[in-house]
Amino acid sequence: MSLLMRNRAALLLLMFNIFLVFTGIGLVIPIMPTYMNELHIGGSVLGLMVAAFSISQLIFSPYSGRLSDRIGRKKLIITGMLVFAVSEWLFAIAYSPTLLFVSRAIGGLGAALIMPSVMAYAADITSDEERGSAMGFINAAITTGFIIGPGIGGLLAEYGIRVPFYAAAIAGLVAAIATLLLLPESLSPERRAALTTSHAQGDSLIRQLLQSYRKPYFLSLIIVFVASFGLANYETVFSLFVDHKFGFTAKDIAIIITFGSIAGAVVQATIFGWMINRFGGQKLIIVCLIASALFIVLTLLVHTYFLIFVVTFAVFLAMDILRPAIGTQLSQQAGHEQGYVAGLNSAYTSLGNIAGPIVAGALFDWDVNYPYMMAAIVLTLCFLLSLRVKPQAPNRNAVNSGTAESN
Repeated sequence: MSLLMRNRAALLLLMFNIFLVFTGIGLVIPIMPTYMNELHIGGSVLGLMVAAFSISQLIFSPYSGRLSDRIGRKKLIITGMLVFAVSEWLFAIAYSPTLLFVSRAIGGLGAALIMPSVMAYAADITSDEERGSAMGFINAAITTGFIIGPGIGGLLAEYGIRVPFYAAAIAGLVAAIATLLLLPESLSPERRAALTTSHAQGDSLIRQLLQSYRKPYFLSLIIVFVASFGLANYETVFSLFVDHKFGFTAKDIAIIITFGSIAGAVVQATIFGWMINRFGGQKLIIVCLIASALFIVLTLLVHTYFLIFVVTFAVFLAMDILRPAIGTQLSQQAGHEQGYVAGLNSAYTSLGNIAGPIVAGALFDWDVNYPYMMAAIVLTLCFLLSLRVKPQAPNRNAVNSGTAESN
């Protein structure tokens, strides 16, 4: 909490921006069945539409990470919020699957600009010991956005199915203006110049991904990909799974998502920093991976509402601890390359988020149980892979600015 107080304005604004983006993503959860019925979209098309967001994010994230090192975090965050606003507006006016795809692709670009810059900004203004707490706060904002998003979407949809997306577009514009006026830049001109000269110039996305195998954190990036694949497999078809198999209503689905997300947000905002310092990132990653796989298997075996609630609650909680644990581990391994590594983290996450929904949608059209069977297998493989990662102490020589400078 002292971290939040000391860097209160900057962290709160970062949290608000991330919260808003993921609230916008969550808006669609209670509304998507109506869109699917109106546009006659099946599971496979839904999976491809979800993947379009991640394909765009994948393409632009590595460039965004290095660009934030070169020109500063603030400019990219502002641009990303404006792009987010445009994507939400397009989703609001979409009356064809094609425009929905375009909207999601633009949304992926916005996320690519925002996410690496926010994570790198948080790293700029914290010490190694504070890094876990900062990542916990950021991820708590993400989780809270997912909590509130479906509720806001359902409430605003009472006034029209497209109203939530118009509201999100306006909120994105307001957030961009607030960031412009209130958020100081975290990198001094001298620090930007040093980071620019330390990076190879003009590397393509493919070259960056191919060269990443030489990095000491490459195995962690592979874990990011495999975990993202399994989790995206699970999340993409969750509402469709419980609707088709158990006849859950939108209210039932909202209750499960809300309570699971609340628990994750509370853990991230309160004790995640302590957990990462006490047990280490690797142990948390290992435990969360095997717990996710186990409870996904149990999802296929239980049948009562209470037991389904319990196992899905556990899956969401494990996911909400796993994400910031992986991000913290990579940040501690990154040293002076915070923006670059944040971009690679986002890129590998996007690779998993591309493959996961596509596979999940296709498997769902084949058999409602197959996506979860695949998710459990992939997360188990990721668990075995994580056992090979050697624990690494935080890099004490990493340069952190400690306090944000005025732009």
